[in-house]
Parts: sequence; structure tokens; C-alpha cells
Amino acid sequence: MATKKHPFEFRVKSFSAAAMSSPKQGGGFFKLQIMLRVLAIVFTSAAMVTMLTSDETVNFFGISMQARYSYSSAFKFILVADAIACTCSLLSVIFAFLLSHSEPNPSSYFAVFLHDLVLVLLMMAGCAAASAVGMVGRDGIAQVGWSAICSNVGKFCHKLTLSLAFSFMVMFCYLALAVSSAHELKYLAGGTNNQVSEEGVTEEK
Repeated sequence: MATKKHPFEFRVKSFSAAAMSSPKQGGGFFKLQIMLRVLAIVFTSAAMVTMLTSDETVNFFGISMQARYSYSSAFKFILVADAIACTCSLLSVIFAFLLSHSEPNPSSYFAVFLHDLVLVLLMMAGCAAASAVGMVGRDGIAQVGWSAICSNVGKFCHKLTLSLAFSFMVMFCYLALAVSSAHELKYLAGGTNNQVSEEGVTEEK
């Protein structure tokens, strides 16, 4: 007498079977993941070094004026965001490497997607805040009497602009990683639905 499978057990086994049979596993997906995370490490490191070495001191008629990133909370925020992204990138490279040598687990892919999405939002917030302050420093706001400073501390502004450009590159790297992880989850889910449909038809027969 044939035993009837429980629906939940049937779906879990079907999902695992579909994930393990995915031809994309261990291929270009993990190469892209590792490459973009290594690029994120390089870009965050460059952004932090550029920001930390951006200080400039100028003299006007015997009066010394110093420009430092630490005078702005927005620049300190983007520096901390870069540091967090660099640390998380290093850890996620190790995790992605281990994941590529283990059996496919949809829960791990979802955790990677959430990690990348959080870092996209963090870097987006940091870049937006630093860009707003940078625009004020470059152009000023005449209506409230805020004058531009970049004409006086050009080296400082150039380095901050370069650091911000590196941070934007990190944001785009993690945006690509989040899209890649979401696409992989969609692929696994599509394979699961097809597997469940085929096995359901087979059982009915």
C-alpha cells in the first residue's frame, strides 16, 4: 500500500531538488559575486584613504584657515559607511567563496541578498548626505550668506570629490550584487515551481 506524502514535506524536498539541479550554481554567478565584492573592498579603501588625507591649511593675510572632513557630520558619516562596507565586503567574500563550494541553500542566497540590500541603502544615504554638503561647499548659498569655499581650498575639495566618487562606485557594486542575488533567487523559485508541477502530474498519473 502506497503511503501519502505530506504536502509540506513534498514541497521542501522539491525545492531542495530544484536548487541542487540548477545548472547555474558554481558558475558565473559566484565569479561575479566575488569580483564585485573585491572591487567594493578596493573602492572603499581608496575612498577612506582619500578622505583621511584631504586636510588642507591655507593662510589669508596671516590668518590660518584649516579645512578638515571631520568638521562635517556628513563626511564623517560617509567615512563610517565606507568602513562598514569594507569590513562587510571582506567577510562576504569569504562567505561567497564558502557558499560556492557547498550545496545550494536558498536561505543562504536570501541572506546574501538582504546583506547587499542593506549596504546599498547605507551607501546611498552616505553618498546623498556627503553630496549635499559638497554642493554647498562648491557653490555656496547666496540667499543665506553661505559662501563657496572650494575656490580657497581646492585640494581639499578635489580629494573629497574623488572620495565621494569611489563611494558611489561602491554603491553601484552593491546594487549590482543585490540584483544578481535577487535574479538567482527568482531562478531557483522558477525551477522549484516547475519541479513541483512535474512531480504533481506524475503522482496524479
